[in-house]
Amino acid sequence: MIPAVRDQLFQRHVGNPILTAAGWPHTVNAVFNPGAALLPDGTTLLLCRVEDRRGISSLWAARSADGTSNWLIDPEPALFPSTQAHPEEAWGVEDPRIVWLEELKRYAITYTAYSPTGPAVSLILTADFRDYERVGVVIPPEDKDAALLPRRFGGRWLMLHRPRTGLGSDIWLSESPDLVHWGRHRLLLAARKGAWWDANKIGLGPPLIETDRGWLMLYHGMRQTAAGCLYRLGLALLDHEDPGRVLQRSDEWIFGPHESYERQGDVGDVVFPCGATLGPDGDTLNLYYGAADSCVALATGRVSELLHWLEGHCRQPCDSASVD
Repeated sequence: MIPAVRDQLFQRHVGNPILTAAGWPHTVNAVFNPGAALLPDGTTLLLCRVEDRRGISSLWAARSADGTSNWLIDPEPALFPSTQAHPEEAWGVEDPRIVWLEELKRYAITYTAYSPTGPAVSLILTADFRDYERVGVVIPPEDKDAALLPRRFGGRWLMLHRPRTGLGSDIWLSESPDLVHWGRHRLLLAARKGAWWDANKIGLGPPLIETDRGWLMLYHGMRQTAAGCLYRLGLALLDHEDPGRVLQRSDEWIFGPHESYERQGDVGDVVFPCGATLGPDGDTLNLYYGAADSCVALATGRVSELLHWLEGHCRQPCDSASVD
């Protein structure tokens, strides 16, 4: 049966949170905002943002046979800030998103390099999450929340990202012939204004999910309230052959902070996914998210149900750049 209300679209894992600072093998402040990949042997890999007690983040891999429990944490970080060679990482590396590039037979990891100059989008490549090739900064500050699409369109790679422009933050799309040089920057999805749940500031969640109807996007919207910032998730659908064309966008949010581990933490009232994996049926979606900037949690839904819900909860025709 297709869910009739938004609270049924995602079910939180009964063991949430699935990764915490208390369970880390060394002393850290918080573990959150993981990228995710389903490896060829069926192992789920989470590339977690791990913040130490200085406030500096690095990226660590955690692996699980079932994607929910018995996580094995690598003994060394996958990516530690290289402040000498990469001064753009002086304040840490954050919020990775992982995409498999079949053409290159490598995973592309986009992440935020943070320094006094602001957040920038950096890229690193790996075939096995053991050895890594740094590409470096590909989009300068202030920019973040970036992910590649898994293949070329018209001979060019595409990347979604979130520059800060004017008084708000919107989702943009850029092109590259080589993953290094990026251009043709253009607005893809604008934050709304006023009382909307996604007013003034939005950003990409996990990398886009390919479906037979188009590219499904989960994105976060931040609403400023009297009690502080409130992060929730909504949906959009991009054209399959032309991802620069937005077909649908949800009016309502579908997932927001509710449980104590999502409402209380270093930054309360935050659900922030950077990674998701699809089950063998091609429909079951495991959404891995940071909760309250403090821990990692898991929620499960179905792509088919998300698409069905979106069909009935968006304005027609979709106005992707709506700011009303």
